[in-house]
Amino acid sequence: MEKADIEAPLVLIAERDQSVRRLQALFLERAGFVVEFSDDGEQALERALAIRPAVLVTEILIPKLDGLALCRAVRENPLTRDTPIMVFSILGAAQRAAEAGATAFLRKPLVDSIFVAAVQDLIAAQPPRLREKQWASKS
Repeated sequence: MEKADIEAPLVLIAERDQSVRRLQALFLERAGFVVEFSDDGEQALERALAIRPAVLVTEILIPKLDGLALCRAVRENPLTRDTPIMVFSILGAAQRAAEAGATAFLRKPLVDSIFVAAVQDLIAAQPPRLREKQWASKS
């Protein structure tokens, strides 16, 4: 892994739609992020605990552990409770997402500039000490 990859913020995304995943990766990688995908909520929770991403992005309608249950599980664990979570969904469920512990809600469809700006805003809003702790734990 190159030095630039180590310093780039890692975004973990739980998304079931392959075409959306390809676009998310394209947009975020072009903006300087490292992107990892999970196929379902259980895998996303496991990966969040292991890699401590700078941001977790989740769709609500993912298998095994839906996106709202994923938010609650991330918030309940001391290792991940401060991880910014963006729920990115076709469903109009901003209030439910907030109640589950999401930091932000973005409604589909995917728009390059809005999606990337939302991820950047979540990272910028973190205390610097927290950002350093999360990024350093990737190794």
